[in-house]
Amino acid sequence: MQSFKPWTTSAVNRATKSGNPVHDDRAAKQLGFTSGLVPGATLFAYLVHPALERWQERWLDRGHGSIVLIHPFHATDPVVAVPKADGPKSYACELRSRDGRVCATGTASIPDVRLAPPFQRDDPPAPATAHRPVASRTALEWLMRAGMGSLRLSWRSEPPYDQYTRDQAEMPSCVRPDQRAFANPAFLVNLANRALTANVRLGPWIHTESEVQNFSRLALGRCVDVESSVLDLFERGGHEFCDLQVNVFLKEGEPIATIRHRVIYLLRQLASA
Repeated sequence: MQSFKPWTTSAVNRATKSGNPVHDDRAAKQLGFTSGLVPGATLFAYLVHPALERWQERWLDRGHGSIVLIHPFHATDPVVAVPKADGPKSYACELRSRDGRVCATGTASIPDVRLAPPFQRDDPPAPATAHRPVASRTALEWLMRAGMGSLRLSWRSEPPYDQYTRDQAEMPSCVRPDQRAFANPAFLVNLANRALTANVRLGPWIHTESEVQNFSRLALGRCVDVESSVLDLFERGGHEFCDLQVNVFLKEGEPIATIRHRVIYLLRQLASA
């Protein structure tokens, strides 16, 4: 069984203008954080980086990855990915801070058996920005029944998710913007965030978990359709959570990835205000 070496990088927060206040230093401090939070999509990319480095396009074409976010990282924080092989094509991984604190856990693998791909439903497009309802239990329950609107967009290797490291030379060649330039894991996971924000208006919100199954690499310039569904809504510790199922297809219908995504759409600091 091949081993994986720990990988260290410096956290980057390229989402300060994303529209989510938790990534902005000033707004995050008002919520009790020391500074803006590094996006969960970026942290997912750090966790699967050793898999992408070793398996390159093979992982983009059929790899699986998961992450559970426990504690935040902030810009410039050292991040240490510590993968431990638990099979010939799989590992469990921790993302640790400088002092060894485990801030996220997850897995990465290439499954032995190809999973059944999702089927495209041809959902109608998401509403115009001005017509989105404010995110609430009532609004999300309605979307669970009625369905969410879809998105169509292109992978153009543009900021903020064209790279997930401060220096693109740290990234594997298959996803480096100056080399093969396939869509990187941070971009793909962020599509789940975009699916949510295209359907409801959110205040500060936090991505907490994702599970991703890839079906095909996404080449530069290709257009994708993103379809999503609300799977579950629940309260825990005063926070209001939403679980999403998000499927990504080329506009011709070929599946790219399926993403199970969990977010806190209403923080307890605001729910009790």
